[in-house]
Amino acid sequence: MRLLVLGGTVFLSRATAEEAVRRGHEVVCACRGESGSVPDGVRHVAWDRSGPVPAELAAEEFDAVVDVARHPSWVRAAVAAWPSAHWAFVSTINVYADDATPRGGPENLPLHEPVTEDRDLREDPEAYGPMKVACEQAVLDGAPSAIVVRPGLIVGPGDPTGRFTYWPARLADTATHPEVLVPGDANDQVQVIDVRDLATWLVGACERRTTGTFDGTARPMSRAAFTDAVAAAARDLELLDPTAVTFTAVPQDFLLEHDVEPWMGPRSVPVWLPLPEYLGLMAHDVTASYDAGLVTRPLSETAADTIRWLQETPDAVVSGWSREDEAAVLAAWRERG
Repeated sequence: MRLLVLGGTVFLSRATAEEAVRRGHEVVCACRGESGSVPDGVRHVAWDRSGPVPAELAAEEFDAVVDVARHPSWVRAAVAAWPSAHWAFVSTINVYADDATPRGGPENLPLHEPVTEDRDLREDPEAYGPMKVACEQAVLDGAPSAIVVRPGLIVGPGDPTGRFTYWPARLADTATHPEVLVPGDANDQVQVIDVRDLATWLVGACERRTTGTFDGTARPMSRAAFTDAVAAAARDLELLDPTAVTFTAVPQDFLLEHDVEPWMGPRSVPVWLPLPEYLGLMAHDVTASYDAGLVTRPLSETAADTIRWLQETPDAVVSGWSREDEAAVLAAWRERG
């Protein structure tokens, strides 16, 4: 298979190119190349997608294309450039207008109205989901066959956001900070996917020319199961003593009262969202995705590999609040009784 990956230097697009090379495919990555190098065994064609398709690339044909773009004009131009290729478009669950309904998915959740022009997300961050809706439409309307995959939180080694990474880093740091604040309720749902599992599924979908629209995430688990899996990884790497660590659940209302931010940011507890307004965001029904070939590894394996990556990568991004802020909120919670 001749595969074109639009991207190839960062996280998911890079993992997809790596997986395709591992399977013996001929892979071309088209991107500016400013965020890093493409994987070994891949041919790189420099392309700033705000400009026209390079002539050398436009003259080639590909069996399949993987695209992760969020700019509708970029996607429309690429689909027009390779009209016979099977398309694998990576969208997002942010296309859904309803974040509150659990067990939702492509069959029963309404979408945002599409934003068909390119917008600067620094000025209009709310346009992200609607622009992805327009990208999906461009693919489904223009490609002869296509799979649209809507991931939630993508995690694992190489994560440039540092959101999930907070938890492996935190539980590998219990020797000096043994009390760990866990947000919300132990039964709250958490849903993530390892970047390598998503990449494997995308390459397989290109090989099989799978069509349809799917949510690209693993099955949901409880908050307790999530923290247990990450703790097990830290324990197995001899970075956590289970007899010494303490997990303290703090209700979301108390966290919000003390100006703790959800999800991401400098004073946030990552991978935590307020309920009920975000009840469905990490509780999608992904039965159809598994039926279509998705296979996911245990979260403990992802966490262990993330810890190893952190140990090897001093400049890796780890988001979330400081240990000092965490300790202050824990102290206030104990004082409250």
